Amino acid sequence: MDQSAKAEAFRRLHTGAEILVLPNAWDTASAAIMADAGAKAVATSSAAVAWAHGYPDGDAAPIDKVCATIAEVVGAVDVPVTADIEGGYTDDLAELADNVAKVAGAGAVGINLEDGKRAPELHAAKIAAVKTALGDRLFVNARIDVYLKGLAEGHAAFTEVIQRAERYREAGADGIFVPGPADPDLIGRLADAIRLPLNVMGWTGVPDAARLQALGVRRLSSATNPFRVAYAALARSMEAFLKDGDPDALAAAGAGFPNLQKRFG
Repeated sequence: MDQSAKAEAFRRLHTGAEILVLPNAWDTASAAIMADAGAKAVATSSAAVAWAHGYPDGDAAPIDKVCATIAEVVGAVDVPVTADIEGGYTDDLAELADNVAKVAGAGAVGINLEDGKRAPELHAAKIAAVKTALGDRLFVNARIDVYLKGLAEGHAAFTEVIQRAERYREAGADGIFVPGPADPDLIGRLADAIRLPLNVMGWTGVPDAARLQALGVRRLSSATNPFRVAYAALARSMEAFLKDGDPDALAAAGAGFPNLQKRFG
């Protein structure tokens, strides 16, 4: 598929019969493994991409390095790729338009754009700027961090999320991402009240895909979990190898490794 066809396919994945289960990659190898496992689309994780290049999460990675990674991921898979670009790496609207043009130029057909602790008015303006610059070339998934950042609690948090979701919808967002909630009742109420496809973060305690689909959720993201799985295994096996100098500590941990030489050859 060319980029336009991938963009259309990615939009359809948010309205089809099944919830979109979306893994988050950080390089070509991780993306290839995810696509080969059957992923219908692949996302990048901003935190995992930053960590893989030696930067902290939080708008710290250089945009050119982020876009280079996106391009490498796009080149490794045949499925649509959406990119987590944090807050767009700027609050200047003109610079933001340039940044998202680079992201689209790298081959992405969607973005996550998070509000963090920014004023919702600013975030709405940023969404509008992206849509003005690129129209429907990018599926804009507007992330609302009220729960994740602890900006409010209880009913006040719910109300704030719904108000922000509507503001971002009016600004042109195509989807809403609400990381943090795990309670099925709360997730269901969010899905009922938000007038765009709802994305949740797959973290401890969050229901599985079938349950989320029944609650009205349209997209489930793995977030940084794949990166954590890979590097936790590396940390454990490396500690054992350095302690005893036993090659079996690494060999055993690498059992089942996919043939990336063949994959990329």
